[in-house]
Amino acid sequence: MAVSCCSSTIDFDSIPLTALNFTVRKKLALYLNPKHVSAADWTALAEAMGFEYLEIKNYEQYQNPTKMILENWQGTSTQATVGKLLEMLTAMERVDVISDLQGLIEEDCRKYLKKQQLQEQPVQVPEVDSCVPKTLEMNGITIDDDPSGHMPELFDAFICYCHRDIDFVHEMIRQLEQTECKLKLCVFDRDVLPGTCVWSITSEPIEKRCKRMVVIISDDYLDSDACDFQTKFALSLCPGARSKRLIPVKYKPMKKKFPSILRFLTLCDYTNPCTTSWFWGRLAKALSLP
Repeated sequence: MAVSCCSSTIDFDSIPLTALNFTVRKKLALYLNPKHVSAADWTALAEAMGFEYLEIKNYEQYQNPTKMILENWQGTSTQATVGKLLEMLTAMERVDVISDLQGLIEEDCRKYLKKQQLQEQPVQVPEVDSCVPKTLEMNGITIDDDPSGHMPELFDAFICYCHRDIDFVHEMIRQLEQTECKLKLCVFDRDVLPGTCVWSITSEPIEKRCKRMVVIISDDYLDSDACDFQTKFALSLCPGARSKRLIPVKYKPMKKKFPSILRFLTLCDYTNPCTTSWFWGRLAKALSLP
């Protein structure tokens, strides 16, 4: 789906859903969360996204089900684009929603495209003292951030993972967010908006927005530069793990040696059949501590 905007055309089908910021998602929820007799609501959108009946019933427990289905759809589907969302709203005959939000959606998409263009330009080497970005650059870095910076989005835990372990990350979301635990996890590929320096945008939530960090340990984790940076940065914030800030998790057998820098921390081991039944309860309790 493409629309003419000013002097250019936006191809919404090529723009991921993550491009839509806090304001659009909030207004979309205001339209779709209430139950309507004559108009399709969030349940119709969830069906169009491919969620099953029991999954939709589970979302009913949340105060903002529209927010939840958008987050989970964009985290699990390769079809999660702005164009696909507009296509589904059109099929639901919610032209009123599209008409009201079109300007804001186009603005978010233009910002996303501009950031993509800037990323393609040659990157200058920053000065040594500029590794921490200015405050304004850290406004609007996650999906539900207040763009003005007055109410930054906060989380119970940052999830440090390698992309090859994404299936276990989805299981964590199901067990810790979509159950009575109702924890809030910061999953980089789902919650963090594109367009900012990856090192800066990672350190901000770990240090200031997340109470804990869960490190998913695997053989692939040991080969990841991003995981190495995140782990060492988190350890630098809690020398000796006195604040219980960092929690290592092993979910499958490893061929490589367990990282030495994490050996002094209590491991949450999903591979031990004797303790598997206690795994999610222990982890949820650790993450819910103040």
